[in-house]
Amino acid sequence: MFLGTYAPKLDEKGRIILPAKFRDELAGGVVMTRGQEHCVYVFSNREFEALHEKIRQAPVTSKQARDYLRVFLSGASAETPDKQHRVTVPSTLRNYAGLSRDLTVIGAGTRAEIWDTEAWEAYLAEQEAAFSDTAEEVIPGLF
Repeated sequence: MFLGTYAPKLDEKGRIILPAKFRDELAGGVVMTRGQEHCVYVFSNREFEALHEKIRQAPVTSKQARDYLRVFLSGASAETPDKQHRVTVPSTLRNYAGLSRDLTVIGAGTRAEIWDTEAWEAYLAEQEAAFSDTAEEVIPGLF
């Protein structure tokens, strides 16, 4: 499970060092793809395969499902961490998410997310105000 917030830097070759707490789960490889709100989703190979199985079950007759599938999978890239635990974030994903040198990597349960730090801080500031008010409505029975 991916938890926490980390602040790695993007190097000149477009690589980041994976947070130490994520390394075991991601050692076998990662799949990165476009995330909602212009971040990069990072899945372990195992988790991405499970997600892909669910996606495959979407009806091909649904335009909304086809559209989502195309955008989600066309941006996906399989990467393997090097011996220094670095992975390259493909340029298309760096551009999509507006990544600069300063990054924020968050754990989001079954995935990690890579955000440009300024974008993350703006998103978090916007969402924190409503956080306590929406927990019960969004996830019934949580508290």
